[in-house]
Amino acid sequence: MEHLSRRRGEPPPYAERVLDLVERIPKGRVMSYGDVAEYLGEGGPRQVGRVMSTWGGAVPWWRVIRADGSAAPGLESECLARWREEGTPLRGTRADMRRARWDGV
Repeated sequence: MEHLSRRRGEPPPYAERVLDLVERIPKGRVMSYGDVAEYLGEGGPRQVGRVMSTWGGAVPWWRVIRADGSAAPGLESECLARWREEGTPLRGTRADMRRARWDGV
């Protein structure tokens, strides 16, 4: 896999694949970082997290979350507001992964 440490310019091909998938996640649904990597068949949760933190601002980043249904640290309140707006199934302040997880089909 190509090195993802560049912070400027065009995202590398792996990052483009991650971002393309994230753009396809429907409103009210989520995928974990690991789900994204598994769906793509490459990378892992940390690589997906790196892509999202570096280039994810232009895609619905709140739809990619931790496997336990929680948002990335510091983004909890904004994620919760967006999840409520989109009708994402919740369990308290977390996405209900059993009901909200999108499998890519």
